Amino acid sequence: MLSELSGLSGLSRLSGSPRPTGPSQATDRLEATDEHRALELLARTPYGRASVSMRALPFVTVARHIVVDAPSAASAPSSAPSSRVLLRLHGGFGYAQACDGSVVAYSADNLSGRQEGDEDVWTVQFVGMARLFTPSAAEIELFGRPPRTADGAPFDPEYLCVEPQFISLHHLEGVPARQFTHSP
Repeated sequence: MLSELSGLSGLSRLSGSPRPTGPSQATDRLEATDEHRALELLARTPYGRASVSMRALPFVTVARHIVVDAPSAASAPSSAPSSRVLLRLHGGFGYAQACDGSVVAYSADNLSGRQEGDEDVWTVQFVGMARLFTPSAAEIELFGRPPRTADGAPFDPEYLCVEPQFISLHHLEGVPARQFTHSP
């Protein structure tokens, strides 16, 4: 896992070292290559959490995600990430409809996928505008089989497309994998 994160020039700024103040704060933002690395890590885990405000109250829901290339735009800077994150949510919750046209925050990590001895943890977060969309057959295949049910009701997929902005990548080392203990 450490080799996955090596070479991240912004890592020292994200791992708790002092942050610059004044005009140089622009260096605190992840560089484009680090943003690409964050999206690569995001693509390695299937589920994350979408957060949005609904009637001025925040809520968080689980979502299946995939990272796909965005259609090329001639006006986009070549160093900007050119990926979209597609989300699959249960339509019965009404969350996809609530997110459509809103800024959402999305987060995913490797906390649950670690094995004993793997003490490296990463988390990726970003915000972006969410839009309802209809995925192509190839995109549906990338999502894989949907859940059968959600809270006991048949799973009814709805899809959102988010173009990540303000991406952050955080890395912790020396975090032991959770060991389950049983109470007598």
